[in-house]
Amino acid sequence: MAAPTLYERIGGHDGLMLLLRRFYADVRQHQVIGPVFAERISDWPSHLEKIAGFWSGLTGGPALYGGGMAARHLPLRLEAPHFEAWLGLWHRHCRAHLPASEAEEMIALADNIGRRLREITGA
Repeated sequence: MAAPTLYERIGGHDGLMLLLRRFYADVRQHQVIGPVFAERISDWPSHLEKIAGFWSGLTGGPALYGGGMAARHLPLRLEAPHFEAWLGLWHRHCRAHLPASEAEEMIALADNIGRRLREITGA
């Protein structure tokens, strides 16, 4: 019998959505990154489902995201403070709302994505 995936260990879609709703509630109010999202996102429920689809595939759940994540971030002109703010909030929320092992796995995934996006954007 296969070991449970990270997706299963964080509670599947429901657990992922709970984490994302809490996280993005803080993102939306953040001084540095809140305005970036406010300019582009008007339908938050739909956006959260799209992000959940991305994280679902990354954590071993259903692959629901259509791709192009990096290309979608290029026009945003993100700089180092944007990445630091997003990752800082992500670390805090993962550690506050997930068991320690799962939190660290989610943080490692986000850190790798952040590294790749920084390389692509030059931030």
